[in-house]
Amino acid sequence: MMRSGDTGRKDGWKRILAAEKLTKYYFLGAEKISVLKDISLTIYAGEFIVISGSSGSGKTTLLSVLSGLDRPSSGRISLAGRDITDLTEDQLAPVRNNLTGFVFQAFHLIPSLNSLENVMFPAELKKDPQARDKAMVLLDRVGLGQRSRNFPEQLSGGEQQRVAICRALVNDPAIVFADEPTGNLDSENSESIIRLLLDLHADRNMTLVMATHNRSLAGRADRIIHLHDGRAEERSPVRL
Repeated sequence: MMRSGDTGRKDGWKRILAAEKLTKYYFLGAEKISVLKDISLTIYAGEFIVISGSSGSGKTTLLSVLSGLDRPSSGRISLAGRDITDLTEDQLAPVRNNLTGFVFQAFHLIPSLNSLENVMFPAELKKDPQARDKAMVLLDRVGLGQRSRNFPEQLSGGEQQRVAICRALVNDPAIVFADEPTGNLDSENSESIIRLLLDLHADRNMTLVMATHNRSLAGRADRIIHLHDGRAEERSPVRL
């Protein structure tokens, strides 16, 4: 089991997320299926963390629980200094929108909105008067300024994922979660998306937590959290 705060980070680093003794289980009929078992961890501002593990090891579940998209069966989660464990959905929704960004494997863009509108959407939910300007800056940053009026069906997979990344960043979140963000892309687009995420991580000093099978990418992380049989252990990256 990983111990909360057992990270090697120096005292004084700002803690963005802390999880204590997280468990997550489901029932399939009468059978109890444990996905996460007694996981504790701490993540600090500006870190790039990779969640590794085989298929079915619980990577997506862990990201969903840490980000507030799903709830733990037991344990506590603190995000940017606020305990979010017992918040109602109405209380949790604005916390997610303001403090976190999520990049999904399947993009999850809204088909009826164009690129600009998809990126603006989280900022409009918080009634940000600069939503359009912030969205255009991000689209320009990822090379899609000229595609702002295109709808998802008019974009390639790589372009859709870049729009999804912009959407995750528009509210300048404290932490960005990415769940196998290149899983639906070919090798060329995958490398482009990884390079973009790492460039944004460096340029914006954003905290990035990514689930991935990519060993080369894991070698670029600050830390690796490896899942096996529902438990987590911290591993040092192997630089390739």
